[in-house]
Amino acid sequence: MVSIDHVAHKILTYFPYVLVLIDIRFQGGKCGKDGSVDNHMEMGKKLLAAGQLADALSHFHAAVDIDPQNYMAYYRRATVFLAMGKSKSALPDLSRVIELKPDFTSARLQRGNLLLKQGKLDEAESDFKKVLKSNPSDKEEKEAQSQLTKSDEIQRLVAQSRRSFDDKDYVTAAAQLDTVIETCIWDVTSREMRAECFIQMGEMGKAISDLKAASKLKNDNTQAFYKLSTIYYNLGDHEMSLSEVRECLKLDPDHKQCYSHYKQVKKLNKQIQAAEEYIQEQRYEDAVSKYEAVITTEPNVQHFLLLAKERICHALTQAQQASRAISVCSEVLKSNPANVNVLKDRAEAYLQDEQYEEGKPDICSCIKVLQDRGWVTFCLLAGLTWEQ
Repeated sequence: MVSIDHVAHKILTYFPYVLVLIDIRFQGGKCGKDGSVDNHMEMGKKLLAAGQLADALSHFHAAVDIDPQNYMAYYRRATVFLAMGKSKSALPDLSRVIELKPDFTSARLQRGNLLLKQGKLDEAESDFKKVLKSNPSDKEEKEAQSQLTKSDEIQRLVAQSRRSFDDKDYVTAAAQLDTVIETCIWDVTSREMRAECFIQMGEMGKAISDLKAASKLKNDNTQAFYKLSTIYYNLGDHEMSLSEVRECLKLDPDHKQCYSHYKQVKKLNKQIQAAEEYIQEQRYEDAVSKYEAVITTEPNVQHFLLLAKERICHALTQAQQASRAISVCSEVLKSNPANVNVLKDRAEAYLQDEQYEEGKPDICSCIKVLQDRGWVTFCLLAGLTWEQ
């Protein structure tokens, strides 16, 4: 039997050697790490210069992982992020650089520029002022002073635009925000305010453009998706409305406004799709019934009301129900006299009912509208000619 004293003696005998090995291993590991960081930094710089951004980024990722205190690794990685158009990722790296090396003016100046583009004017001005106080190069001093002046001007315009908006002077507010957004291209607040101006001005296309940008600039911007969905809905685009409200619910399944709107749009979308399938299958009475259900579901949005009646007009014409078709088609044409689809269908219904004289003006109107658009053959292809 081996005694405990003997085992203890053996351990104590080898212990100094163990300590030496641990010390050597520790020092060797540290040297290896330093060499590895240098290697990654050098490779990253070469790849960045060659425009191989993804590969360069991998090396700077590795450098940061190995040495989290290496401010230059963060700075190089931020440079790659900026070259890739990923400013959101660059900003935390620049902040880390400044935390590790507060006198690194290039990093602070770059961060100030990013903050200015985001519309974070107070934070941007703070960076520009610190650059000016930190013994910058002539180039850095000139840029910081220029950006500080620009930021002051933007501050003034933002205040003016808010006053104009509060006064319901949406045209002036939008013009002022145009200038703000030229500089603060990633400013979510300014884009959302300008979108609201465009909505009030009835310029829905421009509102959609700003809201789409706002939805991308802010990760959890459920309100932007909700507004986009309601705009598309009021424009009669049920498919886009459904798509945008689904994006809202992906971010927040419990969003009350989005969920309520989703149920409405989904129901309407389903009814319209079913009605169109019935028309394709030549089940015209079923199509008429389904479009009448669309009117019941949404009686207040003019686009859907006109769409439903236009398609009912078409279905009744195809079903050879001339009298009913003429009545519905005429109702649509009171609101939209240049609707070529309805002109064609009503003309065809008149011909079915042997009311040839009544049908001729519709054929003329149809051809005139399409001549203006360069689509004369549309009516002619339908078999509706003056001779008929």
